[in-house]
Amino acid sequence: MDKTGKGTRRSSSRLSCLAPEAQAVTVAGTFNGWDPAATPLTKDADGGWSVLLDLPPGRHEFKFLVDGRWCCEPGCDGTNQDCPKCVPNPFGTMNRLIEVTAT
Repeated sequence: MDKTGKGTRRSSSRLSCLAPEAQAVTVAGTFNGWDPAATPLTKDADGGWSVLLDLPPGRHEFKFLVDGRWCCEPGCDGTNQDCPKCVPNPFGTMNRLIEVTAT
């Protein structure tokens, strides 16, 4: 329940990245206190990695950690303004963004 006494519906959201050569992929973001060890992804047969998260409504920034290296998306590093749904962060690089709407 939120402070108004109304329920806040969470939503299942899948985060994924394609990193077929990676040995380990995790995700850190505003939803887990930016803890790089808190949310590991699972590798599928096609080399993609994903995790299903239960997120509250709102904007959530995140980055992947691929074999110990931070990235907003493999192949989309640094300050690439063309990243999908990315926003600048205070470190001069980009964070991914997911927006969860209330249901």
